[in-house]
Amino acid sequence: MKDVAALAGVSAKTVSNVLTGTAVVRPETQQRVEAAMRELDFVPNLSARGLRNGRSGVIAIALPDLATAFSADMLHHLVDAAHQRGYAVQIEETALEPERERDLVSRARQHLVDGVVLNPIRIEDSVVDRDDRLPPVVLIGEVEQHVTDRVLIDSRAGARDAVAHLIARGARRIAAIGGDGRADHATATSRLRLAGMLDALAAAGIEHDARREINVLPWNMAAGATGVGALMERGVAFDAVLCFTDSIAVGALHALASAGIRVPDDVLVCGFDDVEQSRFTTPELTTVSFDRHEFARATIALLEERMTARDAPVRAVAIAHRVVPRASTQAAPGGHFPR
Repeated sequence: MKDVAALAGVSAKTVSNVLTGTAVVRPETQQRVEAAMRELDFVPNLSARGLRNGRSGVIAIALPDLATAFSADMLHHLVDAAHQRGYAVQIEETALEPERERDLVSRARQHLVDGVVLNPIRIEDSVVDRDDRLPPVVLIGEVEQHVTDRVLIDSRAGARDAVAHLIARGARRIAAIGGDGRADHATATSRLRLAGMLDALAAAGIEHDARREINVLPWNMAAGATGVGALMERGVAFDAVLCFTDSIAVGALHALASAGIRVPDDVLVCGFDDVEQSRFTTPELTTVSFDRHEFARATIALLEERMTARDAPVRAVAIAHRVVPRASTQAAPGGHFPR
């Protein structure tokens, strides 16, 4: 570190601040330090640092389904944010197996990892709801609890804004693919996004029809195609579809096109998450977007704060969202299906 400091013309403390992110460093200073690290092929000694502060230098990130576009993008930003703060990352897929969450928490207790980022599907199944001796943990997603820190977007408000956009474009018979009113099959996210949809319908004076709600898991492209098929089999009229993720929306677009239903001329489609694929569908997908870089930065910063101050008050950080209108909702729907 002293060699890096000398080459960059800064103090060893400044080099440490760049590595750990524990203090603000001016961008031009950080660039000089990083250039010196590259020139000297400097690698931080995480083991030595761990001996000093009792940490491993490793954090764990657990997401439910690593195969989805959203999880891949979110993981990319989380790993990048962790590396910027000097942490190595262990990655886990929890799927629908709460035991995997418990294993990660156990590793944190054994100091094999310093902290854990969890994305539970349901609070009822999460280790957070069953363990009163949690190590440093930050939850991401819509599971609402007050035991540990979390970073979230307001899914209810996001869905409400998306449906308000569909209504403003002329839709009146709006279907939802991703959740229904059955509590036994509901995830935290599906409950909130469905509630947001109902908020928007009520605000516009539009009658809610539960037959237009389709509950599908996992939330992938196949689910979107299955959801459209289920709507058509029910014979319920619809002129717009709110898909609870962009992956669902991609499958829905495919199924609608296969059935000869034009988007947006006949049916409007809106997704949620603004993954890369949403800009390359035909037509381009309207969706709810948020800054994933900021989401990841806030998550890792909050976890680091929790690792440093275990008794600090629990915090929740909300990341702003916005509806991004694209071609899939640009025309007022000319009909609904089935006719």
